[in-house]
Amino acid sequence: MKATTTAFLAAVLMAALTGPAISSDTAVADLTIHDPWARASVGSGAGAAYFSVINSGHRDDRLLAASTDVADAAELHTHVKDGDVMRMRRVDAIDLPAGATTTLQPGGLHVMLLGLKAPLHSGEVFPLTLSFANAGNVTVEVQVKDVATTAPAGAAGPGKMEHKSH
Repeated sequence: MKATTTAFLAAVLMAALTGPAISSDTAVADLTIHDPWARASVGSGAGAAYFSVINSGHRDDRLLAASTDVADAAELHTHVKDGDVMRMRRVDAIDLPAGATTTLQPGGLHVMLLGLKAPLHSGEVFPLTLSFANAGNVTVEVQVKDVATTAPAGAAGPGKMEHKSH
């Protein structure tokens, strides 16, 4: 009995110290948005949000727009090579092929957050609403990670637009 009580108290203490658990996956229709995250920002100019979209359905979808209350605007962006320089460019939509995973990450596709209303601090969470052509709208919770974070484990390297078949 004493060991059970000790284990229970340890679990309660750990939960209190680490705060509430945050689910890293959100599903809408045939899409699963996995591990939405952003880097902590140095100031309140601009930031970016990243995540993977798993389309487990049999028809393609498209990410059409994003919005959040932490910035004046949220735009869909990619990086393109212009001579020897990589430049960000706004895109009208991001294709989400059926049966594939599309990864938004540093150096590739991402949601650009323009006009941050306050700096993003590591450990914070903010809402990001994503609008899809077929699946509709869904709001995800974006976890702000340390400024040195490059990408979650298992993500493709910088500059890659990953499309994995399931």
